[in-house]
Amino acid sequence: MSFHKYGWLKWFLTIKENKVFCKVSKWFYFDDFNLHSLSNFIPDYHLAVGLIRNYKVDLDSENTPKEELDRIDNITKTLYGLIHARFIVTTEGLSAMQKKYKNKDFGTCPRVYCEKQPTLPIGLSDIIGQYSMKLYCPKCRKVYNPTNQHQKTIDGAFFGTTFAHSLLNNYKNNIPIRPKHAYVPRIYGFKISPKIPVYLKKTEKNSNFIFFKNTSENKESVKEGKNEDEKKNKMEIEKEKEK
Repeated sequence: MSFHKYGWLKWFLTIKENKVFCKVSKWFYFDDFNLHSLSNFIPDYHLAVGLIRNYKVDLDSENTPKEELDRIDNITKTLYGLIHARFIVTTEGLSAMQKKYKNKDFGTCPRVYCEKQPTLPIGLSDIIGQYSMKLYCPKCRKVYNPTNQHQKTIDGAFFGTTFAHSLLNNYKNNIPIRPKHAYVPRIYGFKISPKIPVYLKKTEKNSNFIFFKNTSENKESVKEGKNEDEKKNKMEIEKEKEK
């Protein structure tokens, strides 16, 4: 019987949180050549393929325990994700993801000076189970964690390391101009000189933080303070021994 009323793939793509995925064309996942070697990574591979292809599988969803149904859902999602990573670097796949990119389906860059630039999903590895999905901003060329909690659970291998840069290479009009402005740290309106770094030091007496410059005078005072602490510790130890 069918795992889901309208088929697993149609059900999966209708879930709002899964809008980062595009619909893989039938010709792609029905061609075994495109799925070559994926059986090495997926337990119950033939069952998962059957659900994606909407075959009639020998599975009674009413009498099967929920834990087993969840497990089958997860392995089918993993297989679809790996198929998806291969499809989105094809001409048809890039075109489908290009539309989602323009619609900002993947979110926008959190950096202020990027002005809500649309981002692209990216993986830091092509191997499943290593990193979750990240977002790449083509404007500042930085990688960010998604703010969407569900997206944080999506495996980065479902998009891979190639897709984002391949899309920008094929659709060069989507490459934005780099930001003209950058944040400049200031204190009372004055720029902080990079030659005189400002550090944050926690005092030993309390939990307040103080600013100090890394000058030779400060270094000497810090050394003196350490020497005094060492002397006090030695005196306390000697007193305890005398007792």
